[in-house]
Amino acid sequence: MEQEFDFESRIVSSEYAPSDADAEVSLRPKTLDEYIGQEKAKANLKIGIEAAKLRGEPLDHVLLYGPPGLGKTTLSGIIAAEMGVNIRTTSGPAIEKQGDLAAILTNLAEGDVLFIDEIHRLSRSIEEILYPAMEDYAIDIIIGKGPSARSIRLPIPHFTLIGATTRAGQLTTPLRDRFGVVLKLELYTPEELATIVKRSAKILDIKITDDGALEIASRSRGTPRIANRLLKRARDFAMVRGNGAIDIEMAKTALKMLEIDELGLDNADRKMLSAIINYYDGGPVGLETVAATVGEEAITIEDVYEPYLLQIGFLSRTPRGRCVTRLAYEHLGIPFGQRRRPGDQIPGQTDLFGDGN
Repeated sequence: MEQEFDFESRIVSSEYAPSDADAEVSLRPKTLDEYIGQEKAKANLKIGIEAAKLRGEPLDHVLLYGPPGLGKTTLSGIIAAEMGVNIRTTSGPAIEKQGDLAAILTNLAEGDVLFIDEIHRLSRSIEEILYPAMEDYAIDIIIGKGPSARSIRLPIPHFTLIGATTRAGQLTTPLRDRFGVVLKLELYTPEELATIVKRSAKILDIKITDDGALEIASRSRGTPRIANRLLKRARDFAMVRGNGAIDIEMAKTALKMLEIDELGLDNADRKMLSAIINYYDGGPVGLETVAATVGEEAITIEDVYEPYLLQIGFLSRTPRGRCVTRLAYEHLGIPFGQRRRPGDQIPGQTDLFGDGN
């Protein structure tokens, strides 16, 4: 069986990691003008915010959805700043009881923003509290038990709910329909990411050339979180192996040592594709079978590996299972339809324990 991979330590994972905390806070833009990319979403938000200010009302409820690492949390903070109000942040899994949500809502000030990350993971009972809160700015509370129980409606301040999710399809229709503004965040272009990398480098006092920034950006899977993570690792290599500045050669050297190829695939991606080719002739193969082969849970394969491989056309989903495409064969240097023997070196994979021959 293939080696089990440590997904938590994958530098190209777009999922949030504890090590990102300090950097993300310091690198986050504070205004819409500072926010790079997502031009369609920004244009809609600017109009909505300006109109709400002119009416003297809170902004309508906002739903942000898209892959992780694209700036949904950052954008929620910017919305609150642009509206001149405070923001209260929580997440779907953290709200376990109806009383938890009621306490949060009753402590909001007029016009405040409530940001709920992973809103698709709210329980149905919690959603029932949200419906009247979003529409009527009131919550229904049950007092007493049994025959003497009665319901009272408690008014709450007018507020803006911002929900963020990577799985908009898992939201219930009643909840999704209560958002007045629904915005999808798209993957960034290499040029947009290069601008983000240069801005982050300036904040972190890192010397970087335009070519070096573009090299890092082009391998960041269209995700600012990954771009900033690669920038910090490239800085380490530049300080130890160079003069502290990141040019294109230093960026390439650092990314090669990190085993990240020109498309942003790391060693774990290549090993999974190679496993499907080696053991199942490129597919089709079921998700559970792939998970057992690489020693990982199916949900991890589906959430961590597949999204990017599907986006770049290296993997396809069919009714019979997953298939590796001709593009992936070409990228790995394997003739289409030919299996790679176990133990063969995968092109682009560094042999860290030998001479690479």
